[in-house]
Amino acid sequence: MAQNRIQFQAGMSMPEFLAQYGTEAQCEAALERVRWPDGFRCPRCGGDAHCVLRSSPRKVFQCNACRHQASLIASTVMQGTKLPLTTWFLAIYLVSQAKTGIASLALERHLGVSYPTAWALKHKLMQAMTEREERYTLSGTVQLDDAYLGGERTGGKAGRGSENKVPFVAAVSLTDAGRPLRVKLTPVAGFSFQAITEWARAYLTPGSTVHSDGLACFNAVTMAGCRHQPTVVAGRKPKDLPEFHWVNTVLGNLKTSLSGSYHAFAFSKYAPRYLAAFAYRFNRRFDLAALPGRLLVAAAHCRPLPAQSLRLADSRC
Repeated sequence: MAQNRIQFQAGMSMPEFLAQYGTEAQCEAALERVRWPDGFRCPRCGGDAHCVLRSSPRKVFQCNACRHQASLIASTVMQGTKLPLTTWFLAIYLVSQAKTGIASLALERHLGVSYPTAWALKHKLMQAMTEREERYTLSGTVQLDDAYLGGERTGGKAGRGSENKVPFVAAVSLTDAGRPLRVKLTPVAGFSFQAITEWARAYLTPGSTVHSDGLACFNAVTMAGCRHQPTVVAGRKPKDLPEFHWVNTVLGNLKTSLSGSYHAFAFSKYAPRYLAAFAYRFNRRFDLAALPGRLLVAAAHCRPLPAQSLRLADSRC
């Protein structure tokens, strides 16, 4: 049996990573290239004439025109950090290269930092992944399903009515050859017509053909200019439903990923980040070696996240 070319990619090895980002100077240069690929531009006046101050541990750029000063890490997800950039870059490498994700406890041991620091680093990077994923929509043929994070509480309701379950929409777009291209895993308030209408308008390209199991609320995709093709499941097993092969496969991989890496996490608060992190890696699986560099770009363009904002619950859950 031939090896799957995508699954057996080499990715970026640890020696390769250390050769590129093993020193503070290398990390500074990489972050500067990502932030200002055409050279420094003042965030206040747009001027490019500047000088570099070295009174602080990291570069500080001062605009010659307006005298505004900008740190190398200002206005990024790293803003305010006291950690070396080498620690941040190693976290970026570990989070991006771990196919099933990495627990904060494992990250703590790899980085040599405290558990709260490792948790904050991971969630900041996952937030960068989340914001990056928000930019993309699905198009063409799309398989759609309802799914849930969490399980039944002792003495609570079972099934869709469980108080411990977070509903989310799972959708996979396919290539013309019928192979999976992109995935969207999005928490929703519930599976109502209004909720799916809002989801479809945000994440589906008009003209797409959507295959679903016939749940009534999925008719709402037509409100976003999409064609809906429901299939009645009627108790059939997933293997007998080729219309949902890839969305079921993705959900199976997601379940394996979460159960293999985490004992538990607060579903109602952090579901968007964990789902987006899985989707981020899946959607960029064709070039694993490029993932650390791409996550660095996402981190450099993600807004700063103070501790209080990092722990706020998502309003949709």
